[in-house]
Amino acid sequence: MPRNDYFLSGHGACPGCGVAIAVKNIMRVLGSETTVYVPASCLIVFSALYPTSAFKVPFFFTAFENTGAVITGIKAAHRRRGVQGNVVGFAGDGGTFDIGLQALSGAADRGEDVLYVCVDNEAYMNTGIQRSGATPFGAWTTTSPIGKRIQGNRRMKKDIMDVVIAHNPSYAATLSIAHFNDFIKKVDKAKKKKGFRFLHVLTPCVPGWKIESSRTVEIARLAVETGMWTLYEYEDGEARSTYRPQEMRPVTEYLQLQGRFRHMNNEDLNNLQRYLCNKWYYHYGHDIEQPVCRIYKGEKELHFDGDPLHGV
Repeated sequence: MPRNDYFLSGHGACPGCGVAIAVKNIMRVLGSETTVYVPASCLIVFSALYPTSAFKVPFFFTAFENTGAVITGIKAAHRRRGVQGNVVGFAGDGGTFDIGLQALSGAADRGEDVLYVCVDNEAYMNTGIQRSGATPFGAWTTTSPIGKRIQGNRRMKKDIMDVVIAHNPSYAATLSIAHFNDFIKKVDKAKKKKGFRFLHVLTPCVPGWKIESSRTVEIARLAVETGMWTLYEYEDGEARSTYRPQEMRPVTEYLQLQGRFRHMNNEDLNNLQRYLCNKWYYHYGHDIEQPVCRIYKGEKELHFDGDPLHGV
């Protein structure tokens, strides 16, 4: 693992921010010969505190919806001027799943020689925790509130990896900040490939998920162990899992650490668990012999530890 930092300390991220952890380590692998683009997002809020920047490389930002288009333009300018190096765009889930989807699709369809990284904290956290296409089923946000008629987000998370893979990219992979070796190998592979590359990183958000800042990595690991997040890569026209848990753990172990899920009833827990079971078989079915899915029986309610962050 390279030791030189190109995303420096002194930025304004929350303690325990998953985005800051992911970007710091990705930039270590990409190195000094890198040009960075960031659209409107949490990252632009805490990394570009005028007149300074936390990036120790050329850094550019404009509007919310155009990551795919801007990194395409930067790469074209590099070719015109004979500049070598990586061009990377760090966009949030809102700027990727929703607002920026058409620009992402265009860049992937053209096979542009760029790296697109989606740092996914599962809502529009920088503008006040509004629901995005990446928000999981049941989660509280300010636009999917808890009340008599609505009990959090009622839609399952959009599978953006399937959307990207439909464009037959040079390389695409999902990453977790809790699986460090897998994380570094995929970033290094994406760096060395040519053509359009896409990395999708789960990045827990302390205020948006209502979690304790010291448990960011633990929660990221539980996302993988419970099937809320799966680790795989797409390369040379084939997808393969890069890490499979020995056993699928109940999703309640993941949910009970986050205040955004504290309202979920037994019916919602069962719906989510069934969805995760299907997802588990979709990704790991060719590797397993025994059924691993556990339907929540409702013997006990979700347990919370009383931390005030769990209040909604």
